Amino acid sequence: MNGRAADGDSRYEGVLSGLTAYVIWGFLPVYFKLSQHVEAFEVLAHRIVWAVPVGAVILAWRGQWHEVRRAFKNPRVFFWLFLAAILIAVNWYIYIVAVQSEQVYQASLGYYINPLMYVLIGVAFLGERLRRLQVVSLVLAALGVAILTVSYAELPWIALALGASFTAYGVIRKKVPVGAMPGLFIETLLLLPLAAFWLAVLLTSGTSSFWYGNAANDALLLLAGPLTVVPLLCFAVAARKLTLTAVGFLQFLAPTLQFAVGVAYGEPLPPASLVCFVLIWTAVVLFSWDVLRANRRRPVPPRPMEAAGCDRQNVHCTDDGRQSGRRREPGRDVARAAACGLHAAVRCRQPLSLERRRANGKRGARAGENRGRPSERGHSRHS
Repeated sequence: MNGRAADGDSRYEGVLSGLTAYVIWGFLPVYFKLSQHVEAFEVLAHRIVWAVPVGAVILAWRGQWHEVRRAFKNPRVFFWLFLAAILIAVNWYIYIVAVQSEQVYQASLGYYINPLMYVLIGVAFLGERLRRLQVVSLVLAALGVAILTVSYAELPWIALALGASFTAYGVIRKKVPVGAMPGLFIETLLLLPLAAFWLAVLLTSGTSSFWYGNAANDALLLLAGPLTVVPLLCFAVAARKLTLTAVGFLQFLAPTLQFAVGVAYGEPLPPASLVCFVLIWTAVVLFSWDVLRANRRRPVPPRPMEAAGCDRQNVHCTDDGRQSGRRREPGRDVARAAACGLHAAVRCRQPLSLERRRANGKRGARAGENRGRPSERGHSRHS
């Protein structure tokens, strides 16, 4: 009963954290609309600079500084995080420009097609095969982009650039064995010198929007740090406590809210854009249904004992994990012994105490000595 209650609390915390993350990301265009009087590159610089101290506080609170130190000691990890920092900076800048230039719909479109771009990466570079509904989803998304391109006589570059940069960022972060918060902290730390230099140039030249007597504006720019770090922290909690399917469905909340923000601000939605969004929404629904159906059909992984061919009827595990029983198959001794050892430690919940392990070791050593030398009776007979 307590276990079920704990699982329920964990899922509730995961859902709440996921909703918090995606709601903040969904309403992020409102923040950039409020700071529209500030040039896009300066907003980006404030976002980077103030994310560093907020990230440092969260790392200290979560005790994750060891991950940061380990990443800096690994040249390969450091290199990939440097590339990720460039990609996320490009993504942030394009997003700010999109919102400030009244292209919220395109920004929303970019994050709708992001999961479909992951599928393309899997097909192009990982040799993955598409299921039928995935093919239909990609065709519908491509058709929607084509309609926008023909209608406006140009590619929807904002949507494509946002989707492509965030997809590439996600692929790199998946390769790097660093947690979400330590990774973001290192990325912003790598971008900090350039951002701080640019803000210093603006301050000395008198063209900065910060620190010139407008307290409300200063507070607005300082808010860029928490708005960057807090949703990622909530996402990290949700990803740990929810299934990937649940997180996958939640991710469509952000672009939907972004679309609603565009409607609320009265951004024009031409018929071609509406047709494109209908096609994209259809593609997203089909894609999500395909993922959900595939997860339901996926077989339940066997328990460790069953996976190794070990069952309770034929192989019995003693409380120290040794294998005994009526049937022994030499070709499977290693797998069965490992499974039985895991069974003793996890399933039976009877791990050996330190004293008992020492006693077993001494008995084994004495037995080895006795086997290795003749008995006293035999020795006297031959002498």
